Amino acid sequence: MTDHEKGHPGEEEPMPPPALSAHHPLQDVTHLLSGAGTAIPLFKVHMPENVLEPISKVLMSGYVGQGPAVEAFERALVPWFGNENVLSVNSGTSALTLALRLANVGFGDEVISTAMTCTATNVPILAMGAKIVWADIDPMTGNIDPLDVERKITERTKAIMAVHWGGYPCDLDGLNRVGRKYGIRIIEDAAHAFGATYHGRPVGSHSDFVCFSFQAIKHLTTVDGGALVCRDTESYKRGKLLRWYGIDRDSERKDFRCEEDVLEYGYKFHMNDVNATIGLEQLAHVGEVLRRHRENATYYRDRFQELPGVKLLDYRTDREGSYWLFTIRVPGRRTFMQAMKNAGITVSQVHARNDHHTMFKEFRRILPGVDQFIAEQVSIPVGWWLTEEQREFVADCVVRLCQ
Repeated sequence: MTDHEKGHPGEEEPMPPPALSAHHPLQDVTHLLSGAGTAIPLFKVHMPENVLEPISKVLMSGYVGQGPAVEAFERALVPWFGNENVLSVNSGTSALTLALRLANVGFGDEVISTAMTCTATNVPILAMGAKIVWADIDPMTGNIDPLDVERKITERTKAIMAVHWGGYPCDLDGLNRVGRKYGIRIIEDAAHAFGATYHGRPVGSHSDFVCFSFQAIKHLTTVDGGALVCRDTESYKRGKLLRWYGIDRDSERKDFRCEEDVLEYGYKFHMNDVNATIGLEQLAHVGEVLRRHRENATYYRDRFQELPGVKLLDYRTDREGSYWLFTIRVPGRRTFMQAMKNAGITVSQVHARNDHHTMFKEFRRILPGVDQFIAEQVSIPVGWWLTEEQREFVADCVVRLCQ
């Protein structure tokens, strides 16, 4: 072969792209999955194949930011929340932060919250410069206790943060009664509770602010994302500005790239059309996802009703949970968890009590309800992915270990 045929003198032939190694992140992700991909998982991402075509169109459209798909997704969420004031955002944590800002929580204020949740619930309170006051929980639901909330109120209390543990709605009547009595905003962290109802109305239609998560393993995922639902229109309009730096994107501008005067600083919390497109496709399936979770939960409740070694959480007929988690209380939890792992079933406490983390150490106080709950609580697989055989196997293992 001549130098001309090889290319320029001294030029090496191009190397073929390297093959993916066994350790390449695109080659094997099973170690990142719930149960490492071998056990019956506690969580699984729901992603229908029909998202591929619309996602491809959006990616190739030349516009992937917040646009028409975001607006369509927000409109499609309205019936699920029973409220038209829906703001999509880039994460559930952003929704919580925005809710605190809209509640005018600032430096030195107090927010009454629950320690029985993901740290994502309470970190935004610190980010606002506020102080956390822990209220106790009902140890038979995992949810914040309105009576203890009222005992913790001071003149510095600016908001109350309530979490629907596992998707089972809190006592919203009790919380909103306290909120109205003292003029304090109620913020619901409904990350677990998409599709849940309270007194026949969707979670999202009861309190001042309700925050949802569309993170990877939620009932409805947009890969990442969330929504903030506002009770009043003024908060909605302000939130719409604050989620994009405080800029009014709906106003007419002389230069489409240059904003007019910005009155109040905001954040980059908005959703984009890629995530929203996934969300629109997921909405066609989420009803079936919820049905499967609830059906599996009903099966477990029937199987475990008379089981002496298991305490079922309370469940009232005036509300319908979404059962993102199926949590039980098991006195010998450590032994139980190891035995379930040995059987190839992934179980977990899912969230540790927040008040024992060093970052929250200045707010510690005695919480007997949390003590009881955290000593025994564990969640077993309940999701849409379970086959009838897997569900029966999980229940059989629980019965064998706890009878």
